[in-house]
Amino acid sequence: MAQSRVVGAFLVAAFVCLGQQPGVHPVSGRRFAQVMGPGGADWLVRPERIEEEEPDKALDAIAIQAGQTVADLGAGVGYMTWRMAKRVGPQGLVYGQDVQPYMLEQLQKNMKERGITNVKTVLGGFSDPKLPVGALDLVLMVDVYHEFSEPQKMLRGIRESLKPGGRLVLIEYRGEDPTVPIRPEHKMTVKQVRAELEPEGFGFVESLEILPRQHILVFRR
Repeated sequence: MAQSRVVGAFLVAAFVCLGQQPGVHPVSGRRFAQVMGPGGADWLVRPERIEEEEPDKALDAIAIQAGQTVADLGAGVGYMTWRMAKRVGPQGLVYGQDVQPYMLEQLQKNMKERGITNVKTVLGGFSDPKLPVGALDLVLMVDVYHEFSEPQKMLRGIRESLKPGGRLVLIEYRGEDPTVPIRPEHKMTVKQVRAELEPEGFGFVESLEILPRQHILVFRR
């Protein structure tokens, strides 16, 4: 319980409105969460995240292939981006997308420090991911989708960016589990995700329950 209070207090400070309109999803009734602002940058690279989220295990399960073109949507400072870049290799490409210029500046800095050159940054919008049409093998969103203020429009844009049969993968904290120490609006259930994505042209493939606190939800265009 003490950990939950600490996490909750941090999230109150780290998440900001950034011009979003408050609202609920018309299909699921889920209330939209706020976007993590610059104050949350350190949270994205906290040392405990390795144990809490097991990012490499998640990417192993997703099975990104060398040479693929993929996107880390809502990339923040690039915590998952550089890992994805290593997996697609020099013949592949990663689009690191975010709606905040500050986050993208930090992402570029982090890629430069790691000597990674196969990442292209994209400044997205709240209703348009600004990704290239029909170019992507996979779009990954890690603890991001629940923050969309216009999720239906964003999903349509994401669908357009995927190649036929391309995959959309969401990693979200389990809304079914009250013991996961994250504020409720920053968690999602499998039922909620399916209810919101399937009407937008995404076929549910599987829910991988291999992480300590999160679902890995795989959809295909």
